[in-house]
Amino acid sequence: MSTTAPTPSRPKRADALRNYERLIAAAHDAFADGGTATSLEEIARRAGVGIGTLYRNFPSRQELLEAVYLEEVESLCRSADDFAALPPWEALSAWLHRFVAYMVTKQALAQELLAYFDRDSDLFKGCRRAFYGAGEPLLLRAQEAGAVRGDTDFDEVIQMVAGIAKMPGASTEQIERILDMALDGLRYGAAA
Repeated sequence: MSTTAPTPSRPKRADALRNYERLIAAAHDAFADGGTATSLEEIARRAGVGIGTLYRNFPSRQELLEAVYLEEVESLCRSADDFAALPPWEALSAWLHRFVAYMVTKQALAQELLAYFDRDSDLFKGCRRAFYGAGEPLLLRAQEAGAVRGDTDFDEVIQMVAGIAKMPGASTEQIERILDMALDGLRYGAAA
C-alpha cells in the first residue's frame, strides 16, 4: 500500500551493513538526545565504531543527516501497512498519530537538511510523495467506510496535523490532546 521515500545506497557486505545500521541508529538517538549539532565523533562512539568507519559510510555530515531522515520517512511509510489491518478509522487515526510523532521529533533534522537542500528538492519531493502514498489510501478507505467526513482531502488533513505538530512550546501531551480534538472534527458529519 505505501510508497517508500528515496533511499541512500546501503552497503552490500553483512559486516558493512551492520555498521551502517548501527551508525543510523546511533545518529538517530544522538540527534534525538542532543540535536543535530551532535558531533560525528559522538555518533561513532555510540555506534561502537571508529570515526573512519563513519566516514566510509557517510563521507559528509549531510549524507548522514539525509540517511537518518530517509530512514525515518521509510519507517513512517511502512507503519501505514502495519495499521492497514485495523478498521478504517482506527488505521487512519493511528497513522496520523504516528505522523505527528514523526513531525515533532524530526523538525530539527529537517531544518538542518534545509541548509543543504531546497524545500522543492528531489529529496523533499520524494518524501512528500511517500507520505501521500502511505497515508492517502488510509483516508480514502475511512471516507469510503463513512468514518470520516467526505468534504476533505489528504492535503487538508496533512496541513492540519502538521500545524499541530509544529505548535511552539507545546508539550507532547498537549499536542496529542489537540490532535485528538482535531481528529474528532475530522469525523464530524461523517456518514457513520
